[in-house]
Amino acid sequence: MASEQEKDTHRAVNPGDVISDKPESVEEKAQQLAVDSPDITGDHIQVPAYFVVDEPDGEEKALHHVKDAEEISDVIRQARVDEDGERKWW
Repeated sequence: MASEQEKDTHRAVNPGDVISDKPESVEEKAQQLAVDSPDITGDHIQVPAYFVVDEPDGEEKALHHVKDAEEISDVIRQARVDEDGERKWW
């Protein structure tokens, strides 16, 4: 069986794609980055690991960019609909 160090050395995912086992607050999750590096143009790119959205009851929820990608897409689609339910593109 591989040691814990070997597992970490051969991990095939980006560190920002890994979901922690420890409980974290929405605020802690909001601070995590999936990507924090320069791109090919030299611009420094930062991509959040979690997207914080407001729930209908007023609570905030942290959605992980990989695990919750479908729900993030649903939230974006809802944001593009006006009060009459008509899709708006801007």
